[in-house]
Amino acid sequence: MSGSLLIRGGRVVDPTQELDGPADVLIEGGRVTACGPGLPAAESAREVDAAGLVVVPGLIDMHVHLREPGQEYKETIDTGTRAAAAGGFTAVACMPNTDPVNDDPSLTEFMLKQAERAGWARVYPIAAVSRRLEGRELTEFGAQRRSGAVAVSDDGRPVWSAALMRQALRYARHFDLPVIQHAEELALSGDGVMHEGRFSTRLGVEGIPGAADDVMVSRDLLLVADTGGRYHLAHMSTARSLDLIRAARADGQRVTCEVSAHHLLLTDEDVFDSGLDPNFKMHPPLRSAADRDALVLGLADGSIDAIASDHAPHHPDEKELDFVASPNGIVGLETTLSLCLDRLVAKGVIDLARLVDLLSTAPARILGVAGGSLAPGSPGDVTLIDLERQVEVDPAAFRSRSRNTPFAGWKLRGAPAGTVVGGRRIESAGVPRTGAGEIPALLV
Repeated sequence: MSGSLLIRGGRVVDPTQELDGPADVLIEGGRVTACGPGLPAAESAREVDAAGLVVVPGLIDMHVHLREPGQEYKETIDTGTRAAAAGGFTAVACMPNTDPVNDDPSLTEFMLKQAERAGWARVYPIAAVSRRLEGRELTEFGAQRRSGAVAVSDDGRPVWSAALMRQALRYARHFDLPVIQHAEELALSGDGVMHEGRFSTRLGVEGIPGAADDVMVSRDLLLVADTGGRYHLAHMSTARSLDLIRAARADGQRVTCEVSAHHLLLTDEDVFDSGLDPNFKMHPPLRSAADRDALVLGLADGSIDAIASDHAPHHPDEKELDFVASPNGIVGLETTLSLCLDRLVAKGVIDLARLVDLLSTAPARILGVAGGSLAPGSPGDVTLIDLERQVEVDPAAFRSRSRNTPFAGWKLRGAPAGTVVGGRRIESAGVPRTGAGEIPALLV
């Protein structure tokens, strides 16, 4: 928190208030105290001129791998949250597949202290469902909740045991924790490295059928109906999984889902065209064009709740291995917003208010954290967006410690212009460096 801040003259887009128009936002004591047109100047408040910019509730990325502790050569909480700020995110939820795994409250407390020390963005730890992610013994959900965990997940691996998943859904109800599932039937995915289809056949590599996701989703939804638990499907990739989610919702189940930008914009044909570039290898894999089109439709019709980056940094030495041997995943914190603005909003797939809901309001609601709104009383977390700014994805300019992206060289229109966290201006937000060591900052 840092005194009072008045963001004046921007276009405020806030789905929670059904607001889309000129307005000012006043933040005092770390919280929004007023939001509306023509606010009077507040005594001693610093002012930010947001003319020509869009002002939205701070973006929340609900699926990020920060790698610390244990894999700091890929990313740290400091570099990951700095990348978040550069990409327009004021908060991230980090997955537990660190080394050691976040299966103990002491790890949750460590992550929160590191995030506070870094100061770039809020961090919401997600605790492991099972000890060491082995799928055999539950962790202490209550102790993790008290330490600051906002959800439980074995992401990176599925909760493969139906009995353990049923137990987790029932146990998590006592603490109102969502169980976030990496849906994968391991017996079906086997040693596959990309989507199973004509392109994997032409490339001569083993594929992963969409059914590997769908079978696990179907199983889980039966268990949700049996237990009444809260279930969130991470990085959904197939049309059939989306249909299963729709049916569960129609039946009144407490089910939500997210999709990553790369599954909305890329397909297995892009893997083929890349010549098996490891930067196109991810898990779940890039699916067929039909799956991609179904997910885009799910955004437009409201079936998908959130967009998340699934930011998965890897050292260049790892991603320079051949496609089969390289690890899964790409970085996304610094590209997700611009990709969505250019390829979804500008093309009329969704409007800006819907994008704010997908990237801010819904993640806050799913995780049960404050934010996602600029109504009085909300946290003073704000993202400023320049819809006209032209950017080119340049991995060399990333704040992340890693560079693994399939979007290098993409020219995009629309970019973050700054972030505010708890009324404090994050001065390195904004995106590419313009020269050696120079960071353009709207809010300096």
